[in-house]
Amino acid sequence: MTTNIKQEILFEIPTDVEQHWKDMPEYNNTEIDGPEITCKFKFRNRTDYEEFKEKVKKYIYNGEKFIDGNQGEKEKQSWYPLIEKSSKYVYVGKKNPRFPVYIVSKGRYENNPTSKTLDTMNVDYRVIVEKDEYDKYKKIIDEKKLLILPEKFKQEYDTFWQDDDKRTGPGPARNFAWQHSIQQGFEYHWVLDDNIESFERFNNNKKVKCASGDPFYVLESFVVRYENIAISGFAYANFLHWHEYRPPIKFNTRIYSCLLIQNKLPLRWRGRYNEDTDICIRAMKMGLCTVQTNIFLQGKMSTQKLGGGNTKEFYDNEGTKKKSQMLEDMHPDVCKVTWKFNRWHHHCNYKIFSNNKPKLKSKVFATIKDEMVLKKIKQ
Repeated sequence: MTTNIKQEILFEIPTDVEQHWKDMPEYNNTEIDGPEITCKFKFRNRTDYEEFKEKVKKYIYNGEKFIDGNQGEKEKQSWYPLIEKSSKYVYVGKKNPRFPVYIVSKGRYENNPTSKTLDTMNVDYRVIVEKDEYDKYKKIIDEKKLLILPEKFKQEYDTFWQDDDKRTGPGPARNFAWQHSIQQGFEYHWVLDDNIESFERFNNNKKVKCASGDPFYVLESFVVRYENIAISGFAYANFLHWHEYRPPIKFNTRIYSCLLIQNKLPLRWRGRYNEDTDICIRAMKMGLCTVQTNIFLQGKMSTQKLGGGNTKEFYDNEGTKKKSQMLEDMHPDVCKVTWKFNRWHHHCNYKIFSNNKPKLKSKVFATIKDEMVLKKIKQ
């Protein structure tokens, strides 16, 4: 992926999000209709089912596996002709992020998915850990990549609720990452949760894992075109289905778990819970914009699935009600507590920020060539 200056004049700011993505890497997804016909088979027992499955695999699907292990025990489904799995492919590129990448981590010194993922992508990063866990982390992560969180960031942190609870959550480490990147002379920085399993590209109705730092580089290249995009990041992969059309980007929404932050933003992290949603809302209340990409995605582990982090510090003992309530207390004009998916959540009305318009820095902008190559993995 190379950057060339294209002498093209934008006489007005595009109103269509796809026009904003102009001269960026290809995003080609369409809405795919559901099946016109479905057929249901019933089996008296497991033996009959296994016999049927093997015959179908051999004579209909030419020996290819057509039912994966992620389906329910009692109900199975497949397409004919078989839809090729995205897991057979990988995107390979040449670029890495130009701004520093920080992972905030606590209690995940035995299994740290984000650092493993970035290692496979050859992306440099730093992991911010607390002093009493440093020796444990250095057993799995190169010491050169570890930063110890200074105690003052915890002591000075605004937890929002004025109570006797001394727990801070990851906010102090996020604020330290912000200051550290400024001291290094950068205009932006990335801050990531520690339970991200993959970064993927969504194109041609396939979500394919990336083996290089191009997703970071491309989003940076897009964001630096604008004066007022304060926070940006990647959508969750499990929020997008392969058969759906979504625009390549979405303005003015919350950015979760993997954030690119403009360092001149006159805010800092606060709150014990949902601090990523809070800082996005505060930025948008200032008239600034956020942007989330659907072309690049993050494969985030579900909340409370992995031990350590907020799971151990908060959710194992108190559930999710408090974290939703704090957000409503912070922004009662935007957020409400709601019950869905068998646990407490928050619902935020981001439509009130629809008048926040992204402003281009210049009428001359860069074209970012798409040099990511889709390769088939050798089986």
